[in-house]
Amino acid sequence: MEKIANIYRENREVINYLIFGVLTTLVNIAAFTICVDVLHVQYLISNVIAWILSVLFAYITNRRYVFNSAAVNVGWEIIKFFSSRLSTLALDMAVMWFMVDILQTNNLIAKIIANVLVVIANYVLSKIFVFTGGTAK
Repeated sequence: MEKIANIYRENREVINYLIFGVLTTLVNIAAFTICVDVLHVQYLISNVIAWILSVLFAYITNRRYVFNSAAVNVGWEIIKFFSSRLSTLALDMAVMWFMVDILQTNNLIAKIIANVLVVIANYVLSKIFVFTGGTAK
């Protein structure tokens, strides 16, 4: 048990990011599926709605549980967070469009693949651009 505790302490940020990344992905996929299958909203519009909900969830969890941000200028941090997420929304939309419209892939499969790419890009952007200072350990 001590070994697991040490592994967690040494890799807390990445482990927490992966945990909350999975939860954010579940929020994204659930919102997308509800919009498409229950509300019958066009898939790209559903993708934007899912993005908005998952980014709100991600900001709260990333700030508090992943990067332990203690930044004084929260407004600037939010702007940087949403700006970085806009860039990965473009990636998400491009992958979705390419896989669904060009490759004729099932939209849920395309959504899962897009989310894997987006989660990786989001971590890198959060680490180097958003939560760069003012963190508490």
